[in-house]
Amino acid sequence: MPVSTASMGLARTPSNFVSEQQRGYVPTPGALDQIPVGSSQEQVLLVLGTPSTVATVDGEVFYYISQKTKKVMFMRPEVIEQRVLAIYFDPKDKRVTRIADYGLKDGKVFDFVSRTTPTGGQELSVLGQIFTSALGGPSND
Repeated sequence: MPVSTASMGLARTPSNFVSEQQRGYVPTPGALDQIPVGSSQEQVLLVLGTPSTVATVDGEVFYYISQKTKKVMFMRPEVIEQRVLAIYFDPKDKRVTRIADYGLKDGKVFDFVSRTTPTGGQELSVLGQIFTSALGGPSND
């Protein structure tokens, strides 16, 4: 009678076959609490460091991009989560006007802070480019 491998104490899924990797910006606990609306651009740089990229959308925006991938043995890594922390500044005094934490929810860009989906305009275009390029997919532009 054959003996199942599970009863021999062997792991069902060896851990070295699947690996996860976090890349990019990962905020430390409490970091966002240190930069409330009204904070200076210098304070943001001191707390969060240099942004992944900077854009101009009705003022300056710092984007901090992070990505979690999963790799199964020799297969190409698959992006399982991507987040974009966006810090928006007033164009006149360079102070924080709003903070957003974007990710994909049901295939659409979603802000986990305001619990809303951007509806259009330059902001959605910039975010779409960030998510498309980081995921390695084709651009619709």
